[in-house]
Amino acid sequence: MKKNNFSHFLILLIAFIFVLNSCKTREKMVYFNKESKDSTNTSTNLNFSPILKIDDFISVTVSDADLETVALFNAQSNSVQQSSYSNGNNAAVGYLIDRNGEVNLPVIGRVKLVNLIREDAILLIEEKLKFYLKNPVVQLQILNFKITVLGEVSSPGTFRVPNERITLLEALGLAGDLKISGLRRNVLVVREENGIRKEYHVDLTSKKVFNSPVYYLHQNDVVYVEPNAAAITNSTFIKSNGSLIISVTSLVLSILIILNR
Repeated sequence: MKKNNFSHFLILLIAFIFVLNSCKTREKMVYFNKESKDSTNTSTNLNFSPILKIDDFISVTVSDADLETVALFNAQSNSVQQSSYSNGNNAAVGYLIDRNGEVNLPVIGRVKLVNLIREDAILLIEEKLKFYLKNPVVQLQILNFKITVLGEVSSPGTFRVPNERITLLEALGLAGDLKISGLRRNVLVVREENGIRKEYHVDLTSKKVFNSPVYYLHQNDVVYVEPNAAAITNSTFIKSNGSLIISVTSLVLSILIILNR
């Protein structure tokens, strides 16, 4: 009886440890499982608009009822071509924001656009065009809006974002999501702001991610997912003890074969 009671106690103890470990594992692996203080969990980033930076490559297209005159403002004499990351893709034509934060547009000349959001940049260019055109309409697009995802994701790489609006979660989705070995509590986002490289750390298991300053990514942001402790330990152990494991395994198998003859 005592032996049976001990066996039952041991089984319950193992089950309790398993359940406790499962709860801890869930906290580490499941996204957004930590409740924030704000029960509504609303985001404050909904009005995001990209900010123009030095070395951004943009297209500027001008429209107006006066088709003959407007053609002068769409001339490509001041524009340059941007090479593509992918072989076989045509190079894009546009304007490079130089080290002074300016672009050199046809007829109106140099315009400083750095640190402006797209809407404000469009208003500034349209205001300068009103000296020549009655009702100018400007379309502006950032051609080099791309983000890079590295580390413990299924498909790391650099991704172009045509609509200039992408969240951290969407970027991870493009990269095939985190591997099971990816550390969800400390995702790193590297961003350059005014020539200064900044690092942001994001906990994907917390709902606070929706209000993070890097929830919406900027052009050229780099996202890095580091391996968790288990992945680092396994990798280090296998690399440093791989030959020893093979030797011991071979020895044990040989002994078992001899004993079973």
